[in-house]
Amino acid sequence: MSAHILQIANLTAGYQPGLPIIRDVSMHVSKGEMVTIIGPNGAGKSTLIKAVAGLLNVEDGRVELSGSDITRISTHKMADAALAYVPQTDNIFASLTVDENLKLGAQALPKATARERVEEAYEKFPDLRKFSRRKAGVLSGGQRQMLAVGRALLTHPEIVMLDEPSAGLSPKMVDDVFAQLVALVKSGVAILMVEQNAKAAMRISDRTYVLAEGRNRLDGASDALLEDPQVTQIYLGRAGRKQ
Repeated sequence: MSAHILQIANLTAGYQPGLPIIRDVSMHVSKGEMVTIIGPNGAGKSTLIKAVAGLLNVEDGRVELSGSDITRISTHKMADAALAYVPQTDNIFASLTVDENLKLGAQALPKATARERVEEAYEKFPDLRKFSRRKAGVLSGGQRQMLAVGRALLTHPEIVMLDEPSAGLSPKMVDDVFAQLVALVKSGVAILMVEQNAKAAMRISDRTYVLAEGRNRLDGASDALLEDPQVTQIYLGRAGRKQ
């Protein structure tokens, strides 16, 4: 395979053996690139990144991270493989403080390194420092997402996968979270993001993949796809089926 940070080739996966949700899906992400996955409900977007993260049964295909096969690697080894996954829900410990959340995320690191990484998280997300002693459960939706991303970055991943980071957020909070993601990409961290807020996500991403019925339908530069009528047709269910 090529030198992309993440390469997904002909992946078929699902929640139960023999009942795939995604079929023969391929995509790639390069260093310093933000890639968005969009599509109608039930398209298999979240299923795809869960399969890449080792959470679902992979029936066929291959996933490579920086040239190494991680297709069926254990989920707990993903951090060592330089890949981080931020789920849509249950991505923080609400009963713990912000500081406890970060320290817990860094507990596998040597103590000195852990302290440095927690400090890095506070530098990247200044709001977290202001609320470091508060329970994470009282944070706003946007602040929770920043905490979840901050925890994901503690292991210095090459790529972060996010599932619906704008879900449930106000327009202002969406702007704030997306601005932070843009800053992360500029720092060299690649991002693969599933989003229902398609237009907003495409405006900040380099490339976009459109899934429908568990398969690749369209892909290309995000600014070009924003103007492509096929994208709207796929969302409305009037196109995208192979003849």
